[in-house]
Amino acid sequence: MASQELARIELGEADLILRALRHDEGAIRAIIRQNNRRLFRLARGMTGSDDEAEDIVQAAYVRAFTRLASFRRESSLATWLSRIVINEALGRIRRDHPTVELTPVVEAEAGQADIIPFPLAAANPDPERSMAQREIRQLVEAAIDALPEPFRIVLVARLVEDLSVEETASLFDLRPETVKTRLFRARKLLRQALEAKVGDVLGDAFPFGGARCERMADRVVAILAAREPSSGSDI
Repeated sequence: MASQELARIELGEADLILRALRHDEGAIRAIIRQNNRRLFRLARGMTGSDDEAEDIVQAAYVRAFTRLASFRRESSLATWLSRIVINEALGRIRRDHPTVELTPVVEAEAGQADIIPFPLAAANPDPERSMAQREIRQLVEAAIDALPEPFRIVLVARLVEDLSVEETASLFDLRPETVKTRLFRARKLLRQALEAKVGDVLGDAFPFGGARCERMADRVVAILAAREPSSGSDI
């Protein structure tokens, strides 16, 4: 990415953060819209449940916006929010399933874990193709849900959300070699389950936008407004 484009993005993010700190509802909604897809996918990848993932993301947003002044910009806002979601999800998993161990996985085949991107879905497909892709996407989601936890979260981060090996390793406190190993094994399991059906639709798995995104924004704004003293703020 060109340095000028990166600077423009950073300035835009800084402006949103400043406005959100002043309780500007538009800025809060913009941040939610920009990050909903990634955060929902991460939470769902960890829990395997739409409803639980949505609850986790909502709780994470409330926590993030009430603590936004503590954000030191040592990472991007998206990364900071992702870590809050991961911590929230881990806390719930450990609370609800205290005997489940989330991290131990036998390390093997790391040297073979080269990344081969899945092709994206075709733009403007015809109705018949759209229906077929929806059906395959459901199979993809079910197959991802069935993966063991350590493989599932890495696959969602790397292939579904397109994070780098280093970003994934940092988010989940793993070594890059471990990320590569788990991704290799996750993809191998998916191939066994779905064969060639996976390719066209993996990028569309677990959507979170439109009216659902707006409802999330409405709920977060309402919760934040209820916590604020009456001060004539924008929320």
